[in-house]
Amino acid sequence: MSDTRYLAQGPRTAIRPFTRGDADEFTARARESAALHRPWLFPPATPEAFAAYAGVLIEDPTKAGFLVCERDGAGAIAGFVTINNIVAGAFRCGALGYGAFAHAAGRGLMGEGLELVLDHAFGLLALHRLEANVQPDNAGSIALARRAGFRLEGYSPDFLHIDGAWRDHERWAITAEMR
Repeated sequence: MSDTRYLAQGPRTAIRPFTRGDADEFTARARESAALHRPWLFPPATPEAFAAYAGVLIEDPTKAGFLVCERDGAGAIAGFVTINNIVAGAFRCGALGYGAFAHAAGRGLMGEGLELVLDHAFGLLALHRLEANVQPDNAGSIALARRAGFRLEGYSPDFLHIDGAWRDHERWAITAEMR
């Protein structure tokens, strides 16, 4: 049986858009996962920060945000995937970001959820290309991109300002034809 709050469902996970009502669970999971995320990722850990973050994902047409939820039980949020800088027209590209929460890490849930987001992005969103820029020492995120079929396309020194410094990133990408 299909659950209508989800955009897509796999065997163990489902994806759905962010809602403002997700603030309590999302921020609690972000606080619980701080050690896992640092120094790579800083998801919103307060209701105020979540309101600003989710508001942009909900309202800005150049962004899309997806919660990866477990299908068993109450649909706990296992992680999230965002697509930023969505450009239509001849480019049809977006910049992918993702993070697992600590209780879900290492269980394969994000891999399944990312596959659902890729299907949605290359299907309903009609994108042609997604890029994931990952810091070279972030082995977990690189492994997830590699398992999903992304290819390493390059290295970008001083690419993003994270945690007070400009950080180098590897550029991973996937196109609709690669799926």
